Amino acid sequence: MKKLYFLLGIISFFTLCIVSSCKTTKETVSISEDEKAAFQQKEGDTITIADDSTEYEIIIIEPGFNFWLQSIAKPRNFYSQSYMENRNQVFVTNYNQRVAQPMRFNPSLYEQQINYEPHTDYGYEVNYKLYNYFIYFQRKYNQRLGPFVPRI
Repeated sequence: MKKLYFLLGIISFFTLCIVSSCKTTKETVSISEDEKAAFQQKEGDTITIADDSTEYEIIIIEPGFNFWLQSIAKPRNFYSQSYMENRNQVFVTNYNQRVAQPMRFNPSLYEQQINYEPHTDYGYEVNYKLYNYFIYFQRKYNQRLGPFVPRI
């Protein structure tokens, strides 16, 4: 019986050592002064996200987003459309899950579900602005809508 306790003590000691050495690092997002200025704007921007070649449209009313999009975001054609579609699908799924849980997530941040179908071609412009809105949203409100850090 003493051997069993001793063996359990050794196993628990090594488990404790392994667990304590496996520290998770949370990556922090650095925000520039220009980006902080965009986040602090109070006047409402209304951005219509549409593509002339498609019939899809999204309207975003968010103070500072238009300024952020024009001055901070990566330029058009930096990301491929398929890259943004893949990210947008993850962002929309997580965003819509949070909309459905108003007791768990702030309902003033997650107000309305987004109808984004993965097999619909919304065009480059819609995907570009939606992707950048999600990056803006995550950085401004310190949210994570996916497994990756929202970077510019």
